Amino acid sequence: MGKMVVVGNEIFDEFIKEDGYYVDKTDLIYDLVTGTRKKVTLFTRPRRFGKTLMMSMMESFFDVRRDSKDVFRDLDILKKYPEFCKEWMNQYPVLFFTLKDVEGLDFDSTFEMLQDRISSVCIKHSYLLDNEWNDKVDPTDRDTFMKLKNKNASLAEIKSSLQTIMRMMTAVYDKPVILLIDEYDVPLAKAQETKNKEFYRQMLDVVRGLLSISLKTNEYLKFAVITGCLRISKESIFTGVNNFACYSVTNQKFSESFGFTQDEVEEMLKAFGMYDKMELVREWYDGYIFGNTEVFCPWDVVSYISSVLDGEGAEPQNFWANTSSNVILDEFVNHRKIDASEKFEILLNGGTVTEEICEELTYDKIGDSERNLWSVLLMTGYVSKADKSISRGKVKLRIPNAEIADLFEKAVVARFERIIDTSDVDAFIAAMWNRDEKTASEKLTKILWNSISYHDYAENYYHGMLNGIFTANGYSPDSNDEAGLGRLDLRVKDRANRRAILLEFKRSDKQTDLDADCDEALNQIFTNGYDKLLPEGYEEQLIYGISFYAKIAKVKLSMQ
Repeated sequence: MGKMVVVGNEIFDEFIKEDGYYVDKTDLIYDLVTGTRKKVTLFTRPRRFGKTLMMSMMESFFDVRRDSKDVFRDLDILKKYPEFCKEWMNQYPVLFFTLKDVEGLDFDSTFEMLQDRISSVCIKHSYLLDNEWNDKVDPTDRDTFMKLKNKNASLAEIKSSLQTIMRMMTAVYDKPVILLIDEYDVPLAKAQETKNKEFYRQMLDVVRGLLSISLKTNEYLKFAVITGCLRISKESIFTGVNNFACYSVTNQKFSESFGFTQDEVEEMLKAFGMYDKMELVREWYDGYIFGNTEVFCPWDVVSYISSVLDGEGAEPQNFWANTSSNVILDEFVNHRKIDASEKFEILLNGGTVTEEICEELTYDKIGDSERNLWSVLLMTGYVSKADKSISRGKVKLRIPNAEIADLFEKAVVARFERIIDTSDVDAFIAAMWNRDEKTASEKLTKILWNSISYHDYAENYYHGMLNGIFTANGYSPDSNDEAGLGRLDLRVKDRANRRAILLEFKRSDKQTDLDADCDEALNQIFTNGYDKLLPEGYEEQLIYGISFYAKIAKVKLSMQ
């Protein structure tokens, strides 16, 4: 039996034992130990880029309580660096702590989740209470450990909990501890989403205490690896933590460690007989540039392959949208004081924008400036570097792929539907029924100015928008309905008043062509006989040609 596609299992040993198809990233361990010499290393990457599986892999490799030779037997690190593995594999106590799901809606519920996480870690390391270690483990630490395990520890004991456990582990093994903290910023991101400043302040205090006590001048620490989405400013979280390094999406070092390269995706698709889907996978899930390396989102690639193998069809899906909320994107699109509509329009039409980027942020300050918002979109994967250069802190940005473009489109359309002035829409529709082409042109142009085109002003963009306007106001338009010798763009029926409107659209190449293009649209209606099929029982039919140039509309009524 060949390798299996494993989706969702982030426990490395189980993943390998399930014979899961693993894109080998074990070189990270060797590069981390031999190439950084940092006491604390922070990796920031967007969600769904394999951070948790990577941390589980490191736990399996270093943990002194395991024998991982069989797990790593066929992987690069054991084949390429056997002497390194003899020195490091299963040689150190490891404390793996995750904040991944610590995301309540208020401080009390989040703090309770944190206590549960710490209790789970204590249960996992309950061997520290074995009688054989009585002469090594301090009795006070044993008492605190029991309180942590039973979830009745004080706030101060919670903040120092990781250091307490590490001190006990060092006493038992006579070796310092490798500390792995996964998704350290999740509680802060969730607190920020609630817009509750006191909740955020309380959560920041707890997370800062937990991390700083564990990382700052801790004699029980061999080294620490931390993952998250953002590098929260050192002053806010990592105060006093020395010998610290952060590798984000802008850094070249470790740029291939998270995400799949093109070669890796091609090899995976070939393994499952799906190489013919390469271009589709590239269009939907590629396009991220970390450092100087272009990578695919691994969650999406694996989910797509799994979906096809499960018989769900070969059509691409937006797996990102189905995994968690898109609050950060929505906050930017709907920001009350920052209007980036023109930039969104450029991005959605395949263009780029150049923006100043700040690497260090705090979640409570994300919305304070446009710079901060673009920075967060970059760090969280909603935009990517458009090329490999960064000049004086400014980065050329683009939407990486069709999946993220789909998220942008939905957010922008939702914003348009919220902010559109209903009085303008009502006036436009009334003008159309009242044969007032001048007012109809003015109101439709105003509506267009408040919208964002994401199809480069293609005719189908205008078609879709007008269809949406009439539909949202209680009509049931016939779109591209068969009529005469072809298909009419739009027919709007007012059944109560036994009347209808026929609409044909044209996209003009320049503003001076608007009038002539309206005439061409009207001529098309009559030439193709679209006007001959007035629904039975209807007594009045208004015929309009509408032409568009960018965000300008011209509405012309037929006098025939």
